[in-house]
Amino acid sequence: MSTHISGAVRRHRLAAAVLASAIVVSGLGWVASAPVASAASNAVIDWNAVAGQAARDACLSPDNDPLHEARMYAIAHIAIHDALNAIDRRYEPYTYDVQAPAGSSEAAAVAAAARSALVAVLLDLPSELFPPACGAAGIATVEAAYTAALAAIPDGLAKSQGVAVGEAAATAIVALRSNDHANDAPLVDVDYPQGTEPGEYKFTPGFGFAFAPKWGSVTPFALADSSQFASGPPYPLSSKRYAEDFNEVKAFGALEDSERSAEQTQIAKFWVESSPLAWNRMARTIAVGRGLDMWESARLFGLLNMGMTDGYIGTFQEKYVYNFWRPVTAIRAAATDGNGDTDADPDWLPLMPTPPIPDHDSGHSVEGGVAATIMRQVFGTDKVTFAVCSFSLGAGERCDAASPVMRHFTRISDAADENGESRILVGFHFRHAVVDGIAHGKHIGNWTVGHYMQPVDG
Repeated sequence: MSTHISGAVRRHRLAAAVLASAIVVSGLGWVASAPVASAASNAVIDWNAVAGQAARDACLSPDNDPLHEARMYAIAHIAIHDALNAIDRRYEPYTYDVQAPAGSSEAAAVAAAARSALVAVLLDLPSELFPPACGAAGIATVEAAYTAALAAIPDGLAKSQGVAVGEAAATAIVALRSNDHANDAPLVDVDYPQGTEPGEYKFTPGFGFAFAPKWGSVTPFALADSSQFASGPPYPLSSKRYAEDFNEVKAFGALEDSERSAEQTQIAKFWVESSPLAWNRMARTIAVGRGLDMWESARLFGLLNMGMTDGYIGTFQEKYVYNFWRPVTAIRAAATDGNGDTDADPDWLPLMPTPPIPDHDSGHSVEGGVAATIMRQVFGTDKVTFAVCSFSLGAGERCDAASPVMRHFTRISDAADENGESRILVGFHFRHAVVDGIAHGKHIGNWTVGHYMQPVDG
């Protein structure tokens, strides 16, 4: 969730400025170039990267609205998955269950499915955060990639049939999700009732509103309901465990006089970016390294983004049920918590501004738990060596820099653990919210893989 929601209008100018440059995916991020598609490339991975660039250009990402961003990726990748499996059934479809005409172009189907789904979602972004120029910038990126993809496919019946299949698959999932309640309630709620008792959520400094308090009512993609795997409540304010978590985040998450090391400060900032943007980038990197084909990639990204969208739905349901205060509020008001092991600091600030959402559980940690679990199951192992970059570091350090800062891992679960740890180091969450969040995400990830897009051979 953004620490800069009010910057959406400013960022759309930058998004518009990059439209003149077409983009092509690399294993780690994006590089300026002409959009390229070829029969030898993996179109599914290419279109996942296009979706990420479109999210950035449309002001969704890297830190503005990961909820609609995750939903957009899920809709697009379900369309891609179902289009491919209509041509050659290897996995069970999610929505579009037909047999495509023999000889339909797979690349054309993927391109048409992705383009139709992405454009449909970008045309329907909530206007309170996204001026028309934001959506238009994202759509222009998608259309440029689509034009390039079709130009690389020979004209003929196979191409036209593939386009028709892709468009039909996108239409099916867009129609299914048209009444999912994603746009029913305002994302910015200035009237959300602030708590009056110790432990109850109050608006965080710099934000006069609560963000997306009704997101838990959005229809999940995989879960039976948003509370299916809800974790337990926060620790009681009077408990020793609460005091331990309080003192940890107070010491390591502070803006000034923190006990963080230089590397811990890098970790704190590295993981601030949108979880959907970051984990899809990681999945692309690993998928390329492991040589996944288009069907395997379609299943990976379909499951990943369904699970991550449901992760947000589940965590937002939980956040606004427990309505627990954030560390910045707790530390400033510790004199009221009834715990003799916590000391108030009325001037304490976290390393970065705390998002305007209750604490428990940690949504970022849920997303890491979901993503790592799904990736481990799809790849068949946790032991994978990979490196990733970030879009929330400083200038010259981000993914689009000549030499971006990279974090290196030998296990997927290590990335999820570091992602969770970062929320303490940045001063956003108590450890209990992180631990419960990761566990919450693991349950959602296991459920998603176990119930959707199953191999047809069993």
